[in-house]
Amino acid sequence: MRIVVMGTGGVGGFFGAKLALAGNEVTFVARGRHLHAIRAEGLRVESGTGGMHVANARATDSVDGVPAADVVVFCVKLWDVESAAQHIAPLLRAGGVVIPFQNGLESPEILNRVVGPDRVLGGVAYIAATIRAPAVIAHTGTMARLRVGAFPGGPAARATEFAAVCKNAMIDIDVSPDIRRALWEKFCFLAAFAGCTCMARQPIGAVRSDPDLRATFEGAVQEAWRVGRATGVPLADDYVKAQLTAIDMLPAEMKASMLHDLESGRRLEAPWLSGAVVRMATDAGLGAPISRALYAAVKPYLNGAPR
Repeated sequence: MRIVVMGTGGVGGFFGAKLALAGNEVTFVARGRHLHAIRAEGLRVESGTGGMHVANARATDSVDGVPAADVVVFCVKLWDVESAAQHIAPLLRAGGVVIPFQNGLESPEILNRVVGPDRVLGGVAYIAATIRAPAVIAHTGTMARLRVGAFPGGPAARATEFAAVCKNAMIDIDVSPDIRRALWEKFCFLAAFAGCTCMARQPIGAVRSDPDLRATFEGAVQEAWRVGRATGVPLADDYVKAQLTAIDMLPAEMKASMLHDLESGRRLEAPWLSGAVVRMATDAGLGAPISRALYAAVKPYLNGAPR
């Protein structure tokens, strides 16, 4: 399969490396020092599941001239979705599809508008990975799983085809019969996880072991769950309780990608996480005071470290 990884960060780098090493034609789109290092040294992945090295990785900072793709694995930061969607549109003219494996909920709608709903699948990635150094992806723990699926009327057969290619690459993946629900299930968890770890400036081990922080996490999940239910998403009645169990199963050192960005002085995705919970709660006539506080706590850092 011909695959373009649009955004070679933790998610795109890890799963793209697996797909490349399984014999697929993978092109990695990256920037700056990361791009130069991939071209010079290949792409490396450090992981408890086993290290990987794509020695001759195809890498570029532009999709101009890249052949049409069967699948674009779309992993850009959320503020870049609109512009990146415009760039990849020519790659999909031969019938390819784009699968956003991103945080938040808004990318599929933007991609639908730019490239057309017949070219867009939904994707959910469950992994803690980040760029440790140029051309080096660091994967925390062993969790590394994907879910894909078509929205109503979308190209369901393409989801099945991509899943088969991933399974051949030893990627844990399933095809979801309700990808909108799957996206919300991750979103409710991640908005709280990112918000709490960033507010505390601590990994999940510190959050789950402190009664006040644990209660803050639970309350933030509850707020997002209520918003989802209010908008018609069939989230389970015991969903919030299940997320408390989930955080107890994670490696204590695990951090949200947004905390890595905060610690490095980079721009934050908070407007699309806790900030989105607040916006959607307001639209639904609901309160979200915990999510509002989590969002307020990082607002001075939204565009990077204050100068």
